[in-house]
Amino acid sequence: MLDDETIARIADELVEAARSRVPVPRLTARYPEMTVEDSYRVQQLWRERGEAAGRVLGGHKIGLTSKAMQYATGITEPDYGVIFKDMILDSGATVEWKQYSHPRIEVELAFLLKKDISGPDATLFDVLRATEYVVPALEILDSRIEMEGRTIVDTISDNAAMGAMVVGGTPVRPDDVDLRWVAAILFKNETIEETGVAAGVLNHPAQGVSWLANKIAPHGDSLKAGELILAGSFTRPLWVNAGDTVFADYGKLGTITCHFK
Repeated sequence: MLDDETIARIADELVEAARSRVPVPRLTARYPEMTVEDSYRVQQLWRERGEAAGRVLGGHKIGLTSKAMQYATGITEPDYGVIFKDMILDSGATVEWKQYSHPRIEVELAFLLKKDISGPDATLFDVLRATEYVVPALEILDSRIEMEGRTIVDTISDNAAMGAMVVGGTPVRPDDVDLRWVAAILFKNETIEETGVAAGVLNHPAQGVSWLANKIAPHGDSLKAGELILAGSFTRPLWVNAGDTVFADYGKLGTITCHFK
């Protein structure tokens, strides 16, 4: 494992990379001995740096839960990161493209919790009981670390590549719809780029949320009422450029859009 001084130096590099928009060299190239546990230590310290600067926790994200995303990244295990409230945008938002490095879009469902969920034995049913609403969401991926050759260690250190999320459409209670069969069509500039079904996320998007509750339990953490949890993408990431408009149609769950300027 890396020593505390190295962990702190990496966390500070990532804070500066988010400010400057200049990604840092790949961590696993510089620290080949770096472990997954090290990467979560970096992420935790990065989170503490953000909270010390006044940012407020709004939820968590789960990444790499679908085969579509695992094939796209070459990483075969899920990861997670934190969502600050200033990362949560409403549908119709205009987003500064240059605010992010290598921005990409993912199609997801978000779970708004009305009760806490604690591991290590949380189940899909615990998640459904604890969820007030499920709502369509687009995740904007960001990269504070160079992308070529990234591993799970790099991605976790980079807060699971979380940039922002756009929330919209029609909120539904989790027992009002079969969440496995929620489907979405993703457009960029009026052209269909991706389609997907939410069952691609661990066979049920709520499974991603229970996985997260169990994963963070050994660290003394849990999911809290009022948090918004991004359950993971069921499409491949879509690259976007300045001038692009993204639109996702979730059928009965409505639509969601954002524009990059």
